[in-house]
Amino acid sequence: MANVILSLKIFPIGIEVNFDELQKQVEEVLPSKAKIYANFQTEPIAFGLNVLIAHIQIPEDETGILDGVEQNIENIPEVSRIQTLMVRRTR
Repeated sequence: MANVILSLKIFPIGIEVNFDELQKQVEEVLPSKAKIYANFQTEPIAFGLNVLIAHIQIPEDETGILDGVEQNIENIPEVSRIQTLMVRRTR
């Protein structure tokens, strides 16, 4: 069975957001069959504002899990919005 790697750019609500806490919250809201695939990364975008890049592994054959991952992360209070960077299949 193959897996899918979902790469997301997570925009915080402001520069005061603690990224260590945000990473923990992202890990906590993932569905049971989803997991962090690689280390989180931060990327500066403007005027001291950074975004969090998350790579998440999900099973290919699990219906609705992709939408669930995105919705759960968007519901974190410190998250302004998310952007899907890439979705790719692995073996």
